[in-house]
Amino acid sequence: MNTSELSRLTEEQARMMLEGIRWPNGPVCHECGSLNVVAINGKTARPGLKRCRDCRKQFTVTVGTIFESSHIPLRNWVYAFGRMCASKKGISALQLQRELDITYKTAWFMCHRIRYAMQDTTIVGTKLTGTVEVDETYVGGKPRYKGQSKRGRGTKKTPVLALIERKGNARTHVVCDVTSNTLKGSIRKHIDSSARIMTDDNSSYNGIGVEFDGGHEAVKHSAKEYARKDGANINTAESYFAIMKRGIYGTFHHVSTRHLPRYCDEFDFRWNHRKIDDGERTVAALAMTEGKRLTYA
Repeated sequence: MNTSELSRLTEEQARMMLEGIRWPNGPVCHECGSLNVVAINGKTARPGLKRCRDCRKQFTVTVGTIFESSHIPLRNWVYAFGRMCASKKGISALQLQRELDITYKTAWFMCHRIRYAMQDTTIVGTKLTGTVEVDETYVGGKPRYKGQSKRGRGTKKTPVLALIERKGNARTHVVCDVTSNTLKGSIRKHIDSSARIMTDDNSSYNGIGVEFDGGHEAVKHSAKEYARKDGANINTAESYFAIMKRGIYGTFHHVSTRHLPRYCDEFDFRWNHRKIDDGERTVAALAMTEGKRLTYA
């Protein structure tokens, strides 16, 4: 289902779509996990209200998800998910405000809840394998005056580290600095010891190869070397950062350090689901809403 089709959904159709994604085998009680559930019908009953015959609790498809206690119509939620999943470089809260005819505060909070849902909790305890490219970049606003801000390690911008499998998944996260201890610690935490590591010639990576079966290859960007015949390059990581920076500078314009990790989750999600179409990507994101709550405070 594309974005155009999502925009035409009624509230009932959006609710049924969410129920089908969350409960493919029928409603499940959020409290006790029972399948002995009955729909509550009647003039005074809320649409989609269910009751568990075992624990007697009432619930809807929104309970226990990012939609819980939200007064935003479900059709707007589904459309917002579709737009964020289909937009390669993201969609701004201001644009979503115009398209849904809601306040900016509401659109901004919706976007952050959707980014929170896109956070992949299944990767905990798993590690990247094969050939893994590692690179760091700096995210932040451009200086108002020329010469006001330094480049590279002398900048005041926020460092972001990317670890990306060749033809596989990406994991990016904000780091406190780009020292050897920080970068190597992230590599050890997220990459399997059987992997082959690819980096640039940043000296902070020196010596990491002895800890991995595949070793460590570094391309010398300082000598204008960007790829070697033995396959050594970090072009995939740089392609990822190109998309992220075009989104941050061209779509969002400003991202605070406090919220930057959620933007990383958003770009990771789209990258890791790049081999499926927009509709399938939207369904995958909606399926990740369960068990996640994010309040405005």
